[in-house]
Amino acid sequence: MNLRSLIPTGRESAELAWGFEPFRSMQRQMDRLFEEFGRGFPTFAPQTTEQLLPHMDVSETDKAIEITAELPGLEEKDVEVRLSDNVLTISGEKKSEREEKERDFHLVERRYGSFARSVRLPEGTDPAKIEATIDKGVLKVTIEKPAAKLAKTIDVKTAA
Repeated sequence: MNLRSLIPTGRESAELAWGFEPFRSMQRQMDRLFEEFGRGFPTFAPQTTEQLLPHMDVSETDKAIEITAELPGLEEKDVEVRLSDNVLTISGEKKSEREEKERDFHLVERRYGSFARSVRLPEGTDPAKIEATIDKGVLKVTIEKPAAKLAKTIDVKTAA
């Protein structure tokens, strides 16, 4: 018989050393159950700015940086693209311009309000080389990459 097989290790040793606590284990399992149960259900809390932020993809090719943002329902006049101190900011506002006097709304899931997303660009980005287009609620911003700065090795000579 091996003496080590009689000495509890790991989780069993903690339970034996401090005593088995079935209620604490049950409480952890119940907490986990309620956390999992609450996922996936819509919340009825007021809108936060995070809910209004458009989803963005930032990709890079050899010559350009491309930013694609989902802006459903927005048109060219509703969106502003601005570059300041190498920070590109996409901002806009969704507006609700409807009036219905015959209905009482109990739940409105459409979101309205202003938003802004910013992305830091490489140093030396030329604002004149940025193009932005919007088509069917998808904004595409193409930024030409600045030319790479060349490094030069300087020969060290002995002083005369």
